[in-house]
Amino acid sequence: MRHFNHSMQSAAHRDGRLLIVEALGKFCDGRAVLRNLTLSVDTGEIVGLLGRDGAGKTVCFNLIMGLMKADSGRIWLGDADVTGWTADRRGRHGLNCLPQEPSIFSGMTVEQNIGTVLEFREPDPAVQAARLELILREFQLEHLRKMAAMQLSGGERRRCEIARAMACDPAIMLLDEPFAGIDPLAIIEIKHAIQLLKVQGVGILISDHNLKDMLELVERAYVIHEGRLIFSGSPVQMLADAEVCRLYLGPEAEQLRRLLSQRPD
Repeated sequence: MRHFNHSMQSAAHRDGRLLIVEALGKFCDGRAVLRNLTLSVDTGEIVGLLGRDGAGKTVCFNLIMGLMKADSGRIWLGDADVTGWTADRRGRHGLNCLPQEPSIFSGMTVEQNIGTVLEFREPDPAVQAARLELILREFQLEHLRKMAAMQLSGGERRRCEIARAMACDPAIMLLDEPFAGIDPLAIIEIKHAIQLLKVQGVGILISDHNLKDMLELVERAYVIHEGRLIFSGSPVQMLADAEVCRLYLGPEAEQLRRLLSQRPD
């Protein structure tokens, strides 16, 4: 059951999709860094945005979040055309982003990090307390609640950041390099946290260079190359696509095909 659904309700579906990016374009210094990009994310769906460094993934995230202004195209959250909205207004409408750089409040404890967000969003102290306990339990942070954020490991910090983002009641979550800089055991914990977002109905757009763990998570993937969309489809279809293998995956494609074939249905 979805526990935090105010933003989900406000982002009413447009053709069943929560996030729609239509023909998005961006020029920087006279050069097209993103060209006619179209993608979508549904409720409770994990979608990958893939590409080499410089392909345009970060620009795409910034445009969706409202941190940059698009030169062409539209962005929809549910039935709302948010293309001209500020980042803050998009956030209130259910759009949230976990950046690659640490975003935790290092001078606070784990429960203070989450509680501060809840205090901002929920006026009732009793509801705040109940939601805090629920989030701590669901993201396996109860034993760390009194620990200062600066003392957390990389994986614990990431888990706390995702839990704090959940306190914002997102409908759509953008995850930028969530596996960067953490060990394999912590990656398993982060993947569990991401799956928890999915179960609670959050639509997730994720970008990461760790293709193995990415492809174990996502249901669909978009691949961009030099700002242009070259593929949209399932991970299995992606690994069989000649253009994707030539321009993006290279020799890694065969190893990824073997790993993906071992994934349970």
